[in-house]
Amino acid sequence: MSDTAPITIYVALKDEGVDVWRPVSAVAVGASQFRIGGEVPEHEIWEFQPGQTVECEWRRFADGKTGMVAVRVAV
Repeated sequence: MSDTAPITIYVALKDEGVDVWRPVSAVAVGASQFRIGGEVPEHEIWEFQPGQTVECEWRRFADGKTGMVAVRVAV
């Protein structure tokens, strides 16, 4: 499954005061598991880091749209 095309998942930004989600590129590595790609911009603190494999769940955002969000490090 690691040869699949990257998709967009969302990672929470920390220390923002409100829920803020950063769209990031990730590659599927298992059922609902994705390896985060990219780099963290200098002014941001991500809940999960590039290179980590995370489990994702579907979530509805405040604007009514849905997306896959990283909820925990995969074991």
